[in-house]
Amino acid sequence: MTVSVRMNPLLEKELELAAKRQGVTKSQFIVDAVERALGRKDPYQLLQQVREEFAEYRVAAGSKEGTGAGDANGLSTSDRLRSKLKSRHNDDSRDWQLHQEKLQSGQAEKPDITAS
Repeated sequence: MTVSVRMNPLLEKELELAAKRQGVTKSQFIVDAVERALGRKDPYQLLQQVREEFAEYRVAAGSKEGTGAGDANGLSTSDRLRSKLKSRHNDDSRDWQLHQEKLQSGQAEKPDITAS
Protein backbone atom coordinates (compact mmCIF):
# COMPACT_ATOMS: atom_id res chain seq x y z
CA MET A 1 0.00 0.00 0.00
CA THR A 2 1.27 3.46 -0.86
CA VAL A 3 0.94 6.35 1.57
CA SER A 4 1.87 9.95 0.79
CA VAL A 5 3.10 12.24 3.54
CA ARG A 6 3.69 15.98 3.33
CA MET A 7 6.52 17.31 5.43
CA ASN A 8 8.73 20.33 5.83
CA PRO A 9 11.71 20.21 3.40
CA LEU A 10 14.16 20.48 6.31
CA LEU A 11 12.50 17.54 8.04
CA GLU A 12 12.67 15.54 4.82
CA LYS A 13 16.38 16.29 4.48
CA GLU A 14 16.94 15.19 8.08
CA LEU A 15 14.97 12.00 7.31
CA GLU A 16 17.11 11.39 4.24
CA LEU A 17 20.37 11.80 6.21
CA ALA A 18 19.18 9.58 9.07
CA ALA A 19 18.12 6.84 6.63
CA LYS A 20 21.48 7.07 4.85
CA ARG A 21 23.35 6.74 8.18
CA GLN A 22 21.41 3.56 8.93
CA GLY A 23 21.85 2.25 5.40
CA VAL A 24 18.13 1.99 4.66
CA THR A 25 15.71 3.72 2.32
CA LYS A 26 13.54 6.60 3.49
CA SER A 27 10.50 4.33 3.16
CA GLN A 28 12.04 1.62 5.36
CA PHE A 29 13.12 4.23 7.91
CA ILE A 30 9.55 5.54 8.11
CA VAL A 31 8.06 2.03 8.36
CA ASP A 32 10.49 1.20 11.22
CA ALA A 33 9.56 4.43 13.02
CA VAL A 34 5.83 3.70 12.68
CA GLU A 35 6.30 0.12 13.95
CA ARG A 36 8.18 1.40 16.98
CA ALA A 37 5.54 4.08 17.62
CA LEU A 38 2.80 1.44 17.50
CA GLY A 39 4.74 -0.82 19.86
CA ARG A 40 5.25 -3.53 17.26
CA LYS A 41 9.02 -3.14 17.30
CA ASP A 42 10.59 -2.69 20.72
CA PRO A 43 14.40 -2.25 20.51
CA TYR A 44 14.88 -3.50 24.07
CA GLN A 45 12.87 -6.64 23.36
CA LEU A 46 14.92 -7.27 20.21
CA LEU A 47 18.12 -6.89 22.24
CA GLN A 48 16.86 -9.44 24.76
CA GLN A 49 16.03 -11.89 21.94
CA VAL A 50 19.51 -11.57 20.47
CA ARG A 51 21.11 -12.08 23.89
CA GLU A 52 19.04 -15.21 24.46
CA GLU A 53 19.87 -16.61 21.02
CA PHE A 54 23.60 -16.09 21.48
CA ALA A 55 23.76 -17.12 25.14
CA GLU A 56 24.58 -20.64 24.00
CA TYR A 57 27.40 -19.46 21.73
CA ARG A 58 30.73 -21.02 22.70
CA VAL A 59 34.17 -19.77 21.79
CA ALA A 60 36.24 -22.23 19.76
CA ALA A 61 38.60 -24.48 21.72
CA GLY A 62 42.14 -23.17 22.03
CA SER A 63 41.20 -19.49 21.85
CA LYS A 64 41.17 -16.96 24.61
CA GLU A 65 37.73 -15.91 25.81
CA GLY A 66 36.77 -12.37 24.85
CA THR A 67 39.62 -11.84 22.36
CA GLY A 68 38.19 -13.60 19.35
CA ALA A 69 39.17 -16.86 17.71
CA GLY A 70 42.72 -18.01 18.10
CA ASP A 71 45.15 -19.20 15.46
CA ALA A 72 46.93 -22.55 15.23
CA ASN A 73 49.33 -21.49 17.99
CA GLY A 74 46.48 -20.45 20.29
CA LEU A 75 47.21 -16.72 19.86
CA SER A 76 44.35 -14.30 19.52
CA THR A 77 44.28 -11.67 16.79
CA SER A 78 45.21 -8.94 19.26
CA ASP A 79 48.15 -11.01 20.57
CA ARG A 80 49.42 -11.62 17.03
CA LEU A 81 49.10 -7.93 16.18
CA ARG A 82 50.85 -6.88 19.38
CA SER A 83 53.70 -9.32 18.67
CA LYS A 84 54.06 -8.11 15.08
CA LEU A 85 54.11 -4.44 16.13
CA LYS A 86 56.64 -5.13 18.88
CA SER A 87 58.88 -6.97 16.42
CA ARG A 88 58.64 -4.10 13.92
CA HIS A 89 59.42 -1.58 16.66
CA ASN A 90 62.48 -3.59 17.75
CA ASP A 91 63.71 -3.80 14.14
CA ASP A 92 63.25 -0.04 13.63
CA SER A 93 65.00 0.71 16.93
CA ARG A 94 67.92 -1.53 15.97
CA ASP A 95 68.20 0.13 12.52
CA TRP A 96 68.13 3.60 14.10
CA GLN A 97 70.82 2.63 16.62
CA LEU A 98 73.07 1.25 13.85
CA HIS A 99 72.57 4.40 11.83
CA GLN A 100 73.48 6.58 14.84
CA GLU A 101 76.64 4.54 15.40
CA LYS A 102 77.62 4.92 11.73
CA LEU A 103 76.98 8.67 11.91
CA GLN A 104 79.24 8.99 14.95
CA SER A 105 82.02 7.00 13.29
CA GLY A 106 81.64 8.95 10.01
CA GLN A 107 80.69 5.87 7.98
CA ALA A 108 77.09 6.84 7.24
CA GLU A 109 76.09 9.10 4.40
CA LYS A 110 74.16 12.11 5.54
CA PRO A 111 70.93 12.58 3.58
CA ASP A 112 70.87 15.39 1.02
CA ILE A 113 68.03 17.57 2.29
CA THR A 114 68.50 20.19 -0.46
CA ALA A 115 67.21 17.86 -3.17
CA SER A 116 63.55 18.33 -4.05
